[in-house]
Amino acid sequence: MNTAPQSAFAHITPNWFAAAMGTGIVSVAAASLEPEIAALKVVAEVFWFLAVAILFALVGAFAAHWTSHRDQALAYLRSPAMFPFYGAVAMALLTVGSATGTTGQIFLGHGVAIAISLTLWVLGTALGLGTYVVMMVRLARDGGMAPAMPFWLMPVVPPMVSATTGAAVTSHLSEGALRTSVLVFCYILFAMALTAAIVIIVAVARQFADNRARGVDAIPFNAIPSLWIPLGVIGQSIGASNLLAAASQDVLDAHTAAALHTFGLAYGTVVGALGVVAFITVTTITVQALRRGLSFSLGWWSFTFPIGACAVGASAFGVATGSPLVLAVAVTLLVALIPIWATVASRTVASIRSGVLPAAA
Repeated sequence: MNTAPQSAFAHITPNWFAAAMGTGIVSVAAASLEPEIAALKVVAEVFWFLAVAILFALVGAFAAHWTSHRDQALAYLRSPAMFPFYGAVAMALLTVGSATGTTGQIFLGHGVAIAISLTLWVLGTALGLGTYVVMMVRLARDGGMAPAMPFWLMPVVPPMVSATTGAAVTSHLSEGALRTSVLVFCYILFAMALTAAIVIIVAVARQFADNRARGVDAIPFNAIPSLWIPLGVIGQSIGASNLLAAASQDVLDAHTAAALHTFGLAYGTVVGALGVVAFITVTTITVQALRRGLSFSLGWWSFTFPIGACAVGASAFGVATGSPLVLAVAVTLLVALIPIWATVASRTVASIRSGVLPAAA
């Protein structure tokens, strides 16, 4: 009698958590902009509610999956193709935790919201470090997984998200050694994630070049949405470098804080320029793929979080530089993200209702 309910949780893979990531980042991006603007406040609140609901549902479904289908769950954990998406679990916790620490205060109260935010940050950071270490061991041991794909970034990006969200965490800690240690730890996470991301992006670029040399597509058609994942790294890293620099002003001496501020500006300028080129490129490729009939999958959630991350990065960089133009870019990205989110979310719901469980790209 319980076969049907149990079978519903047979294939709750970690990439489902990308839905919580993609929803939570909308709230985070909206809250990072002018909070006194009523429309942005409403967006932040609505998407925080949605992200919390999605995360709760996914945690429950994931727990049921591990309880009722442990062998299948272990197979997914060991799978070279599926393991990277455990990074989505960590980033979902971090993203929803960040949104709770800002927007959640309105509904939960300051103390409760901050406690939940800090808890999710610790859990997400711990899980993210775990996925990072496992992925780096695989890369060092056997070159990771063949062929190299953009989704390899998923398990190594969480420390960057921890660094970005960790800037706010420091403001909730008492002054002294703990706050300084967390800030330094966030910079270490930033360096770890950036180093790993560069290694993987180089490996993916080589793989694409080899594919073209052999006369085949650089990337499988259904994996095109994963091309957006590097943009998430770009946006998060720009956000982290500037948000951590701002946080350092209350933690470190003036000289060091000024140096970190300068680094954030320089990093944001260089990487932001690369991000513009990358954004135009992947947008062009994606539009062409959609015209060629790119079918829906859970990989479409890759369209959401990276754009939101770029909005957060642009917001942080805009504040650091005092540039209205950069802040306008952040708003534009957020405005573009909402209909994209709505499209992906509606297609996801339709697939669930039809009984089709979309697979990861």
